[in-house]
Amino acid sequence: MTTILRTWDLTKVYEGKEAVNNVNMNIKQGEIYGFLGPNGAGKTTVMKMMTNLVKPTAGEIEFFGEKMTERSYEMLKRMGCIIEYPVFYDKLTAKENLELHGEYMGYYDPKAMKEALELVKLTGIDKKPVKQFSLGMKQRLGIARAVMTKPELLILDEPINGLDPLGIKELREVFRMLSREYGMTLLISSHILGEIEQIADTIGLIRDGVLLEEVAMDTIRSRDTDYIELVTEESTKAVYVLTHTLGLGNIKVMGPRTVRIYDPIPQLELSKALTAANVELESLNKKHHSLEDYFVELMGGEVVA
Repeated sequence: MTTILRTWDLTKVYEGKEAVNNVNMNIKQGEIYGFLGPNGAGKTTVMKMMTNLVKPTAGEIEFFGEKMTERSYEMLKRMGCIIEYPVFYDKLTAKENLELHGEYMGYYDPKAMKEALELVKLTGIDKKPVKQFSLGMKQRLGIARAVMTKPELLILDEPINGLDPLGIKELREVFRMLSREYGMTLLISSHILGEIEQIADTIGLIRDGVLLEEVAMDTIRSRDTDYIELVTEESTKAVYVLTHTLGLGNIKVMGPRTVRIYDPIPQLELSKALTAANVELESLNKKHHSLEDYFVELMGGEVVA
């Protein structure tokens, strides 16, 4: 697939402190890219730089094969976005807000506005001013505004904030449809693992301004596996037994006392071999390393599952 958005060593420094540090992202055409990290990790700052709202201290951004500059107006027209909370003219209706957006974007299509409102389930509110909307309704209207111009790239910063479980489910289906049926590329940030893992094709994990990993969800799911964990004061001796006596290769030393065995082997056979080598065990248990475990471990326990 063609890479539609790319960053090189993207860095932002505020008052001598790096909010974003050498972030390299690659987002492919038509995919849903989940940008995952705890609050304050740097997600919004990266997105603000991508939308030309904030200038990078260093690094470069490329959209559609062209490097972004201060004059990349035509490039930005091909993008829809919500950064932080969407802002509207509160005394106007949803339709009137979309009409104004269409005017300054040079895009006026009443049919597209109607379809966008229907897409996010905002119907029957023609006379209701936005100031009477709930936070969830404003989030929906923000998404309608972002998609009404049929952008090639949609950048959404925490788009499910303020939504109830039904609203979250409905938007999840909208995002899938925009990607699969319309060929739209979506970059969606969140601190909620459970939502991102259900829709994303690729995940970018950020913490303290550093992109820890960028990986396909299929690859991550393959790490969802069973293993045996042994705890012993004689871990070096235990590893020798595992590798030389039993011929195991897929093991991981987790610390001075803990070893994980990912090779399939009966626990009884494992226990007999270690006992025969006089390795004193504190515990030997079969465990399951879930997708959630992987993320929380990588993110230092800060991602909400």
